[in-house]
Amino acid sequence: MKKWIVRIIIILLDVLLLLWLALKIYISIEERKRADMLGNADKYNADQLTKHSGSPLEGKTIIFLGSSVTYGAAAEGQSFVELFETVDGVNAIKEAVSGTTLVDRYSALADVAFGNGDSYIKRLKQLDTKTEVDCVVIQLSTNDATLKLPLGEISGSTDIADFDTQTVTGAIEWIIRYSRGTWNCPVVFYTGSHYDCAEYAAMVDRLMELKEKWDIGVIDLYTDDAFNDIDEESYALYMADPIHPTKAGYAEWWFPKMEEDLIRILAN
Repeated sequence: MKKWIVRIIIILLDVLLLLWLALKIYISIEERKRADMLGNADKYNADQLTKHSGSPLEGKTIIFLGSSVTYGAAAEGQSFVELFETVDGVNAIKEAVSGTTLVDRYSALADVAFGNGDSYIKRLKQLDTKTEVDCVVIQLSTNDATLKLPLGEISGSTDIADFDTQTVTGAIEWIIRYSRGTWNCPVVFYTGSHYDCAEYAAMVDRLMELKEKWDIGVIDLYTDDAFNDIDEESYALYMADPIHPTKAGYAEWWFPKMEEDLIRILAN
């Protein structure tokens, strides 16, 4: 009997190993495909862009917390974060792992594929609390929408112990309260550009409600009709898929709007 148990365990381990190898191969193939996109040409590299001398953001230390969009998963790891660094002289702390969520849950898939399955909350708690931080910028994660994680309800409290971090709303409130209590700085959330997803649209609506409760900054790319009014050719250049921008998408479409809004928010 023991021999059969050992054999079953060995078979299961072999299957898991094959699945892991298949996942790694798939990710590698997808990365190569995306690298060849016109929107990821070298001319869109951060070091090719014009620096904004005397930017109001120069020298500011900003934490950028998020998942694949903040990481730059479809842009060879270059997102708007590197643009803020290069163009505006921001001291960026990039805490971005693809596949992770606002909701405080472990992702085995993200861990296997990208080396870390911890939620936004767990990774935020691992950052140095003694760092002098000027702002925390957080991605309203599409992963929570894709996984259809519970939206939850807005708490009647501002006590961090009262937030249900197993819901999107509770996780957002926890992140706001923790960031302010730890670094005493402005907190800004940003959304992705528009794509058809009822769950994400509901998250954006909830974020606007939380903006009123917490007086946070919001860079809203999702509901801005003027921002999203671009032709099909430009969209094909800027987006690798409905969620993830290319280097060109960050440089020419998202970043100018995000830069403008972040400067305005921090000036108030």
